[in-house]
Amino acid sequence: MDARQRVALNLRRLRVSKGISQDDLALAANIERSYAGHLERGGKNPTVTTLEKLAMALSCDVSELLAPLPDGISIKPLKSGRRSQA
Repeated sequence: MDARQRVALNLRRLRVSKGISQDDLALAANIERSYAGHLERGGKNPTVTTLEKLAMALSCDVSELLAPLPDGISIKPLKSGRRSQA
């Protein structure tokens, strides 16, 4: 697995485990939502600055985004659809 794919899977794993949507993550990290999606799919290479922003938004260390994934880990998606504004 290359580094870009490792970042993609860790980013999604951490985001989903914290119950954060891509929209909320992008807003907290001050990046475009579509760019967050590209990063999670491994389609773009993030800069070190972007990794720092994402780590701060996820309340984790940058190293967690580059850490090897444990064997047999499954990443479940969040519920689809927008949250109500109530």
